[in-house]
Amino acid sequence: MTKRLSTKPVTSPALVLLLLAGIVAFANPAHAQSAAAEGQKIAFDRSKGNCLTCHVIKGGDLPGSIAPELVDIKSKYPNRADLVAILTDETLRNPLTVMPPFGRNRILTEQEINAVVDFLQTL
Repeated sequence: MTKRLSTKPVTSPALVLLLLAGIVAFANPAHAQSAAAEGQKIAFDRSKGNCLTCHVIKGGDLPGSIAPELVDIKSKYPNRADLVAILTDETLRNPLTVMPPFGRNRILTEQEINAVVDFLQTL
């Protein structure tokens, strides 16, 4: 005789609390602010993101004017994945771009790209 597995969902109190804690931590505005602050630091760092070399960004010193001003980003790019793709390798979308492929060339890590996207979505 084969033992049949239960199809009832597991709802232990510890599991529920763990899931809720994860949701709260992820949705925490303080976490989002710290990620955006880290992204701004990377974006303004001349040896890392170096976004100011080409873009005007509110709060940045000595911006360039080669590329579009980075304003109202969340409405221009409501899909976060689009921004991640642009920072990772804009040449896939626009082969003639002068924007460095930050992800493909390992200029920025995936975590750093996500932090910069968090920052850009605040503009």
